Amino acid sequence: MAVQGVEQTILRDPALFYWILFPISIVMILTGILRHYATVLMNSPPKPPSTLKEARERLGLFRGVNLRTNASAVLTPESFEVRKNYLIAAYQSGAFLKDPENRGQPPANPMTDPQGMEAMMGMMKGNMMMMIPQTLIMSWINAFFSGFVILKLPFPLTIRFKSMLQSGVMTRDLDVRWVSSLSWYFLNLFGLQSVFGFILGSDNAANQMAAQMAGMNPVAANPFQPGQDPDKLYKSEAENLEVMEHYCILDGIEERLLHNLE
Repeated sequence: MAVQGVEQTILRDPALFYWILFPISIVMILTGILRHYATVLMNSPPKPPSTLKEARERLGLFRGVNLRTNASAVLTPESFEVRKNYLIAAYQSGAFLKDPENRGQPPANPMTDPQGMEAMMGMMKGNMMMMIPQTLIMSWINAFFSGFVILKLPFPLTIRFKSMLQSGVMTRDLDVRWVSSLSWYFLNLFGLQSVFGFILGSDNAANQMAAQMAGMNPVAANPFQPGQDPDKLYKSEAENLEVMEHYCILDGIEERLLHNLE
């Protein structure tokens, strides 16, 4: 068992640094670049609204989101209340719906809707572009590099990091600063965001976390995904606006400025 306060030394072949650490890092970077260009080629851009009513239905929800996001910076309390009351009444009455006569009916089956099928195929393509490279790389690492300890971090860490840094070789006596080959893969998987941003730009498809969060962004080209009921989304946004109270970022600015100058 390792004694606390004593530097732990492991006789490690220096070639591991060049034949394991570098190949894994290079493969991860090249895989991210290929994923980006493959996603760009396979994904089709979102279709614009086909009718004026459909465009109004989409933009109607954005008006409520923008009001909640930016009202504190640009609107006075009177202007905010006017817009808030107008949007709440419009959402509850279904004024922005392209088909108000269909209120209360279940949404159409996305399997029978061509646009719904296209959206589902796009989601499947995105999931495949994330799952297939990960499966292949993990199989490659487990087959050739499993059980290797490749580097030691130069700063101390707590014992909670042991399971994250020593996957595949975690033992009781090994110092937590040692990193295994499999853990190096996971560190690269979530730590190469800045590298991909430098090579491909900030708006890239190689970023693992960004690809997973893309579908959760409420401000998208079409907020109504297949199988969703626009009327329910409008009512939910109306409830959000009802509980919102106006505040201005300039309230109390004189006191705050004088306090900082003291």
